[in-house]
Amino acid sequence: MFSLLSSVLIAQAAPTVAPKPDTIVKPQIVRVLPGRLDDVLVFNSNSPEVVQTEGILLSTFPKEGKAHPEAHLDRVFQGRFDIFAHHISNQAKTSDPLKTLYLGILLHNPSTKPVTVNVLQAASYLSQPDAPFIDLPPLSDNALGNIFAGPGDRATNDILRQQRQPNWPATLVVPPGTSEMLLNVPIPVKALTPPINGRSTLAYLRSNGPVYAASLAMYAKSDSAGQERAPTRDEWETLLKTGTLSGPRDKAPTLPEAKGKIIYGRVAGVARGSRWLAQLTDPGNPSTRLTVPNPGEAFSYLLSGLAQGTFGTGQVQSAPMVVRYPDTAYAAHGNYGVHYSLTLPLYNSTESPKKVALMLQTPLKADAKPTELTFFNPPPKRVFFRGTVRVRYKDDSGNPQTRYIHLVQSRGQQGEPLVELNLDAQTSRLVQVDFIYPPDATPPQVLTVKTKS
Repeated sequence: MFSLLSSVLIAQAAPTVAPKPDTIVKPQIVRVLPGRLDDVLVFNSNSPEVVQTEGILLSTFPKEGKAHPEAHLDRVFQGRFDIFAHHISNQAKTSDPLKTLYLGILLHNPSTKPVTVNVLQAASYLSQPDAPFIDLPPLSDNALGNIFAGPGDRATNDILRQQRQPNWPATLVVPPGTSEMLLNVPIPVKALTPPINGRSTLAYLRSNGPVYAASLAMYAKSDSAGQERAPTRDEWETLLKTGTLSGPRDKAPTLPEAKGKIIYGRVAGVARGSRWLAQLTDPGNPSTRLTVPNPGEAFSYLLSGLAQGTFGTGQVQSAPMVVRYPDTAYAAHGNYGVHYSLTLPLYNSTESPKKVALMLQTPLKADAKPTELTFFNPPPKRVFFRGTVRVRYKDDSGNPQTRYIHLVQSRGQQGEPLVELNLDAQTSRLVQVDFIYPPDATPPQVLTVKTKS
């Protein structure tokens, strides 16, 4: 589930011949993740991922009065909702003069009263120059928020810290029966070799009335001096009314019930679920504790589980689609932009102190046994997760700690501890783990509790 952009850069940096890694099978119980996704609607614009023709990326506007009604999904938003968009401009094979592709996000008020949209948190970044895909260590302290690789990594890092990028308005008032631009931003390629660039956008919004939303792709217009300029709102509205779906179209997904090789497809539609809130406790009873394992043992919880990637738990966490285009994903596989907020009330039930580690891991995707996980040693240079995790807890001296930790994990990587705690006999310690699943990552992962001694 890589984007083309990260895949191209990884391929350019990879060695010609890599040694074949050893496979390590770990006896490790994988548990179903408690809780569920909330009911917040997500405007999820990720298909086509690579945009090479102008047009409509995703429109929830009504079909009436549109030249191509099949490009409009007729779904209104009101209250809390999210905007997620991840698209790439790839002009590596064009013979025409390179043009800047613009991404426009339009909000429309169909009511007879003004609608105020509050922009709670928001971020939008380019791969070049905002957040290039650079090599980073597997684990870095990210207290300052300045460690990232890729626009999805940087955008989710901002949102996790509840930030709103300065170029976003705090509020947007949409008059009755009219539309306003929420975003009108470039994806430039002219100075790049190859001419490929991507943009990731994530915003948490709240409206006090109904709004429709659309994401659109249009190449820059020319001013009277022949210089490029951004499209105007009127030009975006004309494209919305007369345009068809942008292309080229991505591979169509296989049916959810299909067996064998699966094509997940790219997402274009409205998904249901912005946050997964859960308290992780001992399974099978109403306990409010999470008893840590015996020394040398571990158990894990599934993260971003998807079809054919549940590690034997059968739990698919992918956000369901409320409306979608027929050639796009049946679910929001990967849960890009979803906030996982997990509480672990760790408990040492024994009469001896224990040293406990908490890790995020990226085992090989599997769907068979919930009693083992498979890793590589060493893991290949193919990044499957890059993003920031927030961990809150009290240290061994009783002092409250909040740590932001940036992780880079390849396929099959066992991972390093996010935190290590010394639990005295018959004591508990609360740990809270938060992260926003970053674009350009490849699910699934697991959250592991291991007793080291």
